[in-house]
Amino acid sequence: MKVNGKHFRSLWWNAEAEVLEIIDQRALPYEFVTQPVRTVAEFAAAIAEMRVRGAPLIGATAAYGMARAMADDPGDVNMDRTWDILHATRPTAINLRWALDRCREALRPLPESRRAEAALTLAHAIADEDVEINRRIGEHGVTLIREIAARKPEGEPVRLLTHCNAGWIATVDWGTATSPMYQAHDANIPLHVWVDETRPRNQGALTSWELGSHGVPHAYITDNAGGHLMQHGLVDMVITGTDRTTRTGDVCNKIGTYLKALAAHDNGVPFYVALPSPTIDWTVADGVADIPIEDRDAREVSHVQGTTADGGLGHVRVTPEGTDALNPAFDVTPGRLVTGLITERGICDATGEGLARLFPEHARNAETQLESGKPRGS
Repeated sequence: MKVNGKHFRSLWWNAEAEVLEIIDQRALPYEFVTQPVRTVAEFAAAIAEMRVRGAPLIGATAAYGMARAMADDPGDVNMDRTWDILHATRPTAINLRWALDRCREALRPLPESRRAEAALTLAHAIADEDVEINRRIGEHGVTLIREIAARKPEGEPVRLLTHCNAGWIATVDWGTATSPMYQAHDANIPLHVWVDETRPRNQGALTSWELGSHGVPHAYITDNAGGHLMQHGLVDMVITGTDRTTRTGDVCNKIGTYLKALAAHDNGVPFYVALPSPTIDWTVADGVADIPIEDRDAREVSHVQGTTADGGLGHVRVTPEGTDALNPAFDVTPGRLVTGLITERGICDATGEGLARLFPEHARNAETQLESGKPRGS
């Protein structure tokens, strides 16, 4: 997508310096800051500190981290050590494990002399695949928006609501939930997006920054306003992203998504999830019981980042001194509350049958593993 008229991906390889360049998302939407990532330790810090965030982008970043490790030391011990270091950074988003597993499985059979080049080639491929997956999600999702637009009075916008940031900076490009929005806007379909603030990190501000840069009409709302808007007929469709989805259609996404799904269900508002296939965890059936939920620093709840009077960045405490806080980063929305999953292969029901119809090869493999008694991943 574009920043000040210039195209950017959320990460890119600087071949001359042989480093990965990233957008430091901690500074957004106040400042646009890019930085190089040079060592495995820096890759781990970038993921853990949410300089890069969003399941697809975390996966691509991890692939480049493995490439960095193989350039330093292509041995098996270092490969496994790097897998452990990077996997420990964010436990919920399945793309992280998916990318690391894919790298290790591809590299292990190769002689050490070939691993560095092969790892970098694979990281490039994972990044490019993510862009294409998200573009195709947009192509399928825009059909839903077009259908709603056809039923509305001419010129009246389709009103979407989204939670967290499932935009291009949460992926390599296009975004997941935002891809249909961008494609609808570019097709001149009247659109208005309600953007949840998404406490505690206010990632809705990133969505507002993105949409504003692309010219998509939107308004920033408190997390608690969504149900009210739905009650008054001001939301035509909810669309969110996902960090991990079970093989039965349960969806794990940023904390607060479950409450939006409940409000949508109560008010008859379609609730869709934009689902890149690498975020499907075929080893898990019960999202509430089996998906690990990341507990983050309580300071993210007790303090808010923003611009200070002198224009700099600062943190303000919003709770009484010494107040305890709990910060679960994600929640799980049962598939029964999800109208449909928008994937790169089309739209399906949020059920095991729906996913198996679009991804039969993965479903068959999952069944084979379960029948063989192979331990479930986590």
